[in-house]
Amino acid sequence: MQKWLWIVLSFSLLSCSEQIEGLKVVNNVDANQYLGTWYEIARLDHSFERDLQNVTAQYIKNEDGTIKVINRGFNPKKNEWKEAEGKAHFVDEPNADGTYTGKLKVSFFGPFYGGYDIIELDKPYYNYAMVSSGKNYLWILSRTPQLGYPIKQHLIARAKELGFATDDLIYVPQTTEIINYKAGPHIE
Repeated sequence: MQKWLWIVLSFSLLSCSEQIEGLKVVNNVDANQYLGTWYEIARLDHSFERDLQNVTAQYIKNEDGTIKVINRGFNPKKNEWKEAEGKAHFVDEPNADGTYTGKLKVSFFGPFYGGYDIIELDKPYYNYAMVSSGKNYLWILSRTPQLGYPIKQHLIARAKELGFATDDLIYVPQTTEIINYKAGPHIE
């Protein structure tokens, strides 16, 4: 029950998020290269991830071309993992070279979709990304649990230029130890 409430609340909030005028998404995103595990380095606070540490997002290509999304985080206050599974798809048709614009829709609950805009991406290596779904939602992601200081500062400065409240960013602790996580059936 708590899992469903978390999922429903997250997407009702995402769909109501105030947009930033003129916010542009990244072009020429290679969907296959974007797949895999991303570590959450920083985020703007919101209820559906409150108190979570060791947060990751995993993107896996489904047979139908959509993307399976698995978000996980550890709540040390409750000594428990939270996990939500959903699906995503690119909004626009692929470009002639097979890449996409960085605008996706993500659903964790039935037909209800929220925005997922890739607004900064390390190309060609895809080592870090900055994503948003409106003025109140921002995530800085990395392929590794830590992101170098110069890159992190660059992304924070860029987010501030775009109008995000960067003073309110939460820096997500990522530990290298495994914390009592029981892999579910989705792990191969």
